[in-house]
Amino acid sequence: MRNAVIIDGRDNVVVAIYPLKAGDEVTYPLPSGGEGHLTASQDIPLFHKIARSDIRRGELVVKYGEFIGQATCDIGQGDHVHTQNCASTDDLKDSQEVSGHE
Repeated sequence: MRNAVIIDGRDNVVVAIYPLKAGDEVTYPLPSGGEGHLTASQDIPLFHKIARSDIRRGELVVKYGEFIGQATCDIGQGDHVHTQNCASTDDLKDSQEVSGHE
């Protein structure tokens, strides 16, 4: 059963369309066809982001093909991506680290 979505192949997160528990298999349709799979490493609330792959501290977080923030620490595949590990674009708009990214 598909329980997450991804919109753009550049996305490094998927969005839960059901609440998920740690250990649940996350299945989502790939934009290019087929399905992607990963395991939720933490409980994920409805409509929250899950790391599709490892995201290193300082890397951009991309959702729906758009830069939405920057990882504030290393985030493992399957981890919940939220304010505890991602600074939003609003928080970063004056940061030199992301200048040039809009």
